[in-house]
Amino acid sequence: MWPAVVCDVVCVLAFALVGTVNHDSATSLVHVAVVALPFLMGLAAGWVGARAWRDPARPWPTGVAVWFATVALGLGLRPLLGGGLEWSFALVTALFLAATLLGWRLLASLARRRRPASAR
Repeated sequence: MWPAVVCDVVCVLAFALVGTVNHDSATSLVHVAVVALPFLMGLAAGWVGARAWRDPARPWPTGVAVWFATVALGLGLRPLLGGGLEWSFALVTALFLAATLLGWRLLASLARRRRPASAR
């Protein structure tokens, strides 16, 4: 379970870091953390809601539920924590987090299928 948690947190932190660097607002790690905070809160809620610890690397339904909660709650909480909300930001957020949160799960799923039955 913990490797999956780390992968998800790294995806959210990468999203925040890339976004702040691209907009020249990565003034400190604290700023990156503030940008990431609402999405990390959404990620945690997604893990609980999906009971992701049961099969964390499963793209469906676990990955989709975690992704949806991360995006929806992150975007919902962002204005409450002082961040803005534009449609273009919401679209980029959804796409980036889909590519990363679902991407590593799809790769793990493919790797699991390619292992011989005796190694599973």
